Amino acid sequence: MHERIRSRMPQMPAAMTKIAMLLLNQPTAPIDLSITDLAKQAGTSPATVTRFCRLLGYTGYVPFRVAVAADVGRGSALDSWRADVGRAFGPEDAPAQVLRTLLMAQTMSLQATADGIDLGQITSIAGAIATCGHLDIYGIGGSGVMAEEMAGRLYRIGIPVHAWPEIHAALASAAILRPGSVALAISNTGRTDETIEALSLARSTGAFTIAITGSANSPLAALADTNLVAYAPDGYLQPDDLAAKHAQLFVLDLLYLLVAQQNFAKAATMLAASAMAVSDHRHDAGRMALPHARPRDHHVPLRSASKGASHA
Repeated sequence: MHERIRSRMPQMPAAMTKIAMLLLNQPTAPIDLSITDLAKQAGTSPATVTRFCRLLGYTGYVPFRVAVAADVGRGSALDSWRADVGRAFGPEDAPAQVLRTLLMAQTMSLQATADGIDLGQITSIAGAIATCGHLDIYGIGGSGVMAEEMAGRLYRIGIPVHAWPEIHAALASAAILRPGSVALAISNTGRTDETIEALSLARSTGAFTIAITGSANSPLAALADTNLVAYAPDGYLQPDDLAAKHAQLFVLDLLYLLVAQQNFAKAATMLAASAMAVSDHRHDAGRMALPHARPRDHHVPLRSASKGASHA
């Protein structure tokens, strides 16, 4: 619940934010308080509490209270909140606990990311990419890997795109973008100086700028014309853990599919052509490669070859 509330906070007006802050500080408050009492403590109204619950995906306060109670129950069943949400690994942790921690981190990361996606917004972004004159993608370190993966996929469906995981090359490309171009920056923290610098330069040229970050309140998100949040719970593993990469890949995968839908016939034709181009480099299922086997001489009948062998 903590992660779901945090992922929705960028969409909340001031009155709902008061409720969110109260629940982040007192996560079990809905179990003990009526909707009126909760609203009073948050300094807002019962109607705002109801709207808050609906924003989180619940039909009202009662289903929300049940969900909070279920979260608390899970924490008790696992002996401690720390073990339930996997905020730290210990050297004495059993493999089963490590597995549970990883699964919890990945599941909550993807669910919070999916919950926060505005489908109208991401569809509009896909349209801009599908019709752009050129797309730059910026990312440093692990985000650079994501940038190159996205560029490779988009290029195969006809998007004029290049990924720039190195700052000097990124700045050189950003400087020559023009209106009608698009620049996409990827950073989990949204605070990587090189990525911010590249996107800022791209925006100054008139390019449409997009940020994919772990926080809608980050400097990179604030700089971009629009931003998408790939949510990775902080406190899990390390800041560059795979939960962040999986959330980024989830957003990028959705964006890629929506771009492909914009011109499905063209995308399908180009994917088929590229698949055909590499088909000779793949072995059929069930066949093993025999790199050292001598090719059979098809000009010698098999029976004759066998007969000749018997006289050798």
